[in-house]
Amino acid sequence: MIYNWQYPNWPDFVYEQGILTQKQLDFLLKSGQGAGMLEGLRSTDQLELMLEIVVAEAMKTSAIEGELLSRIDVMSSIKKNLGIHETQPVFVKDHRAKGVAKMMVALRATFADELTAGALFEWHRMLMEGNRYINAGGWRSDESPMQVVSGAIGKETVHFEAPPSRQVAKEMEAFVDWFNQTTPGQTDEILNPLLRAGIAHLYFESIHPFEDGNGRIGRALVEKVIHQGLGYPALISVSSVIEKEKISYYSYLSKAQKSLEITDWLNYFGETILTAQTDSLKLIEFTLKKTRFFDRWKNEFNERQLKVIARMLAEGPSGFDGGMTAKKYMGIVKVSKATATRDLQQLAEIGVFQSIGGGRNVHYSLNMRTK
Repeated sequence: MIYNWQYPNWPDFVYEQGILTQKQLDFLLKSGQGAGMLEGLRSTDQLELMLEIVVAEAMKTSAIEGELLSRIDVMSSIKKNLGIHETQPVFVKDHRAKGVAKMMVALRATFADELTAGALFEWHRMLMEGNRYINAGGWRSDESPMQVVSGAIGKETVHFEAPPSRQVAKEMEAFVDWFNQTTPGQTDEILNPLLRAGIAHLYFESIHPFEDGNGRIGRALVEKVIHQGLGYPALISVSSVIEKEKISYYSYLSKAQKSLEITDWLNYFGETILTAQTDSLKLIEFTLKKTRFFDRWKNEFNERQLKVIARMLAEGPSGFDGGMTAKKYMGIVKVSKATATRDLQQLAEIGVFQSIGGGRNVHYSLNMRTK
């Protein structure tokens, strides 16, 4: 098996010219739409939205690697690193949550800076916080092959083998130089952020320079590229899309790492970024609707109703699964069935809820229309 880095013309990737031109136009158009929608939000809502997307990215980039983190821990850690005071601070024990939160905040704060080996080492130290078994903040040095494998012991399938450790420093020096020279405004600028992100991620993952954490840092580089391409920290979570279709992600990545012809990979990755952007636009639109919803109805709810509605809205654009029922209402606010039924009927009568079905099967959805 020959891998991409073993070809004599590595890392000169080849691909069909203009393949992502239309996707780039769509991306820039939607970016403008998103920026315009954000201007309609209060600063507190913008902050809430930013936190929601950064937390999602931190959790999903970890989930791709099989690490399931507490949302509360990640949110609290991100707020702490942003200097946001919490009325009821959470003591975070999970070093993984602390580490990925630090990296995500540092990434957004320094997106415009040149990439350096030192910055990558710092990200790696953040990710590996509390891990005493990893050489944090340094390239891998083990002489054993760095392989991506799957399957039971003794029946493993090798999907990829990275360059030997003795080559990593030289490979990463070339990668960092390529990354900086292709930044918009530089000598070899790549103005299409989708194209540059796809190449950057594949290039980095093919070197696999660290003992652990390569996937998370590789996806952080994707965000850095997108932010640099737009000139501001975008509200986007590419990892949320990848995590939903991990099998496809690894399949396209594995195929691309066996050749220098990467047209299929770039098409896939460009579409992944566009999907992430569409998801973000839906969240921004939902946040706008939520703000207008509360502006209209805030004086109509009792404390029980407010708690239930907040719980429903916490599910985001996808909505509250199965709608609200008397039984669910009773479980959330700990009241009798009579009280739950009365509260629900009142919300339906004033137009906050839309009833679906009837009798014992009646359930309610939120009416997010403002008029």
